[in-house]
Amino acid sequence: MIVRERADAFVMIEQDDHAKVSGELIKQWNHDNFLGSEWRKSVEYAVDQHDIGWKPFDQQPFWNDEEQAPYTFANFPTLPKIVLYTYGIDVVEKEDPYAALLCSEHYKRFLLNNTSEEAQAFVQQEEARQQRLISSLDDFNKRLFNFHYAMVQLGDNLSLYLCLNEPGAKKEEEHPFFREGIPIPTAVEEFNQEKIQLWWEDDRTVMVEEYPLDRPVTVKLRQRVVSRAAIRDAGLISSYEEAEVEDVLVEIRGVRG
Repeated sequence: MIVRERADAFVMIEQDDHAKVSGELIKQWNHDNFLGSEWRKSVEYAVDQHDIGWKPFDQQPFWNDEEQAPYTFANFPTLPKIVLYTYGIDVVEKEDPYAALLCSEHYKRFLLNNTSEEAQAFVQQEEARQQRLISSLDDFNKRLFNFHYAMVQLGDNLSLYLCLNEPGAKKEEEHPFFREGIPIPTAVEEFNQEKIQLWWEDDRTVMVEEYPLDRPVTVKLRQRVVSRAAIRDAGLISSYEEAEVEDVLVEIRGVRG
């Protein structure tokens, strides 16, 4: 779950909905700069589905007693996170092995430095999965894979920028992850800087320097605003299920439009 806190409520966006926004953005990535176009559909599928494992968990969100707030993707406990990571990669693998390879790499990196026995077992599990998937592909290319994985990272971060910030936020009000821009993986060579610089022009428009997409894109953020009072009265799950789903439209444009 992605959560923004307000004085009287929590704005909650399900991970799978965030991933769908990621997928919409990468589908519009400039075709001239997309390496290995024969893999493009698999890459787009990986970006679109990379958080599918969160879907059943986010439909009934968990309450963090210590923080007195809903658990977020950032502080969700490691052991159930491993369960949903594994489930999500399994789901993707049934449809597209190359997309599963990308999702496996994505989640493996999250736990590389976690020294718990369970986290390291997950890392080893995914390394074995990756070797199996690579051996099943006739034309695996490591350089192209690194670029395609960079698309997963960039799609994820571009969407997180939209989800973690209040629409129209001033730069100093933005989430700390993104105040200095979005890091550009080294596998992507089309940019002349180390980070994508972007900002809210108003509460419905985000501007991007060195715009990497084919055209301006309008995406739909699906969210629920759950009041603290409702949670106190009825608990988180009931309050979340009863909260109205809001669709917030945001246009992403290049600096020169």
